[in-house]
Amino acid sequence: MGAHPPKRERFDLAGNVNVDPKGISRAVDEYRVTEYGLYLARPTPGRAQFHYVESWVLPALGLRVTDFWFNPGHERDQDFYVDVVSVEVHDDEWVTTDLYLDLSVRTGRSVTVLDTDELLEATTSGLISVGTARDALERTYRTVDALAAHDYDLPRWLASIGMPTRWRRRHPPIG
Repeated sequence: MGAHPPKRERFDLAGNVNVDPKGISRAVDEYRVTEYGLYLARPTPGRAQFHYVESWVLPALGLRVTDFWFNPGHERDQDFYVDVVSVEVHDDEWVTTDLYLDLSVRTGRSVTVLDTDELLEATTSGLISVGTARDALERTYRTVDALAAHDYDLPRWLASIGMPTRWRRRHPPIG
């Protein structure tokens, strides 16, 4: 595949758009800012695999947690997808830089770490520093340990550390 620079994504709160690493802006249905993170919900037009996405960006943990609403025939055996990221928080904009490592979480069953090869390739190619790679790995280890200690229940783990997450699909509005 070849090494690629870290992907940066913008969350433009003032413009109510999410700008992907390729510079494409997409309208956001909801942004919600809390003392511990940023929630995003938006449709994903033009994607064959999924039609909606919900995410929590959690700066203190250096994670972006996503629930993809897969289209029939494209389902994956996962409940949450976690990107290891660095986060810049500004008044009207948040920016994430993807640090290559990802986790696929299957509630009550397991977690799988993905893309270690991409992290190593980016590091050996000089696209990120050894220190940044070490931080990404340590963040990943801490997350895997925490998930295992909470029976791979990501929302339960986050709630236990004061970061309760609400999700449209998993917690529909009452009434």
